[in-house]
Amino acid sequence: MSDTTIITIDGPAGAGKSTIARLLATQLNYQFLDTGAIYRCVALKALSSQTDLSDEAAVAQAALSAVIRFAPGEGVQHVTLDGTDVTSVIRTPEVSQTASIVSALPSVRAALLQMQRDIGNRGCTVVEGRDTGTVVFPNAGVKIFLDASPEERARRRHLELQGRGTAQSLEQIAQEMRERDSRDSQREVAPLAAAADAVTVMTDGLSIEQVVEQIKAIWSSRNEVAAE
Repeated sequence: MSDTTIITIDGPAGAGKSTIARLLATQLNYQFLDTGAIYRCVALKALSSQTDLSDEAAVAQAALSAVIRFAPGEGVQHVTLDGTDVTSVIRTPEVSQTASIVSALPSVRAALLQMQRDIGNRGCTVVEGRDTGTVVFPNAGVKIFLDASPEERARRRHLELQGRGTAQSLEQIAQEMRERDSRDSQREVAPLAAAADAVTVMTDGLSIEQVVEQIKAIWSSRNEVAAE
């Protein structure tokens, strides 16, 4: 698919991808695919079953056997894993860190790639993740790399966790983000990187609405070009 029916939004943790992608999908009447939630579900399954994270085959089997479903909700996308609602639990710091570890495993990424493509190809889709524009949907017509300064990303994640009642210091969050950025950008398979044809949008100092409007303007201009 090489037109604007697929919009990919990649970027590091704390850049605002999920919030922006969800709102953008709502305003454009697109479906929303949070690929990070898929890896978080695999991480949670591995943690719950006490799977050895260094056993790539075992983690990949957990990925293949996971039944993951998405359902729209008021202001949030509900996620179920093997029939259980895990919308909140997959956002905990422990699951976040584990998701970064399991997502670096080539067999896990291979196991989940077709699942992501199958969901995205069901219709017009805003896809959010770390390799959606480089690997999952390389022919997407609109590719965004959403970023912010490390300090701003840590501040946002701190506020997000506070809102969920999770006590974690700003310094600890900043350190975990640095570790995750390093793992995500240095992994051998599908590292975090802006696609060559992606537009980078820095979100420091911008409201959610301003960022969404920037992306909608890019989407609109690509639609005009496609119609010519």
